[in-house]
Amino acid sequence: MAAYIICYDLTNPGRNYQNLYEKIKSYGTWARVTESNWVIVTTKTAVQIRDDLLTVLDSNDRLFVVKSGREAAWHNSRCKNEWLKAKL
Repeated sequence: MAAYIICYDLTNPGRNYQNLYEKIKSYGTWARVTESNWVIVTTKTAVQIRDDLLTVLDSNDRLFVVKSGREAAWHNSRCKNEWLKAKL
């Protein structure tokens, strides 16, 4: 099992994102660190978590999932992909 950090920007102010919160909580061991940052513990990979959470997000929402350590996956980040690949 590993800890993963989940960060997101939800871009539709009128939308109810309760499905996202429930999806994150379904991993069992979780903590909401800030308004849009959570930590979960799971045996899944960052890519699997990202793909799972994308099922309840809008296509223009931003999502960042990083394993506490080195492995990472993201979607629609604000910074350059090359920077993330080099720094993580």
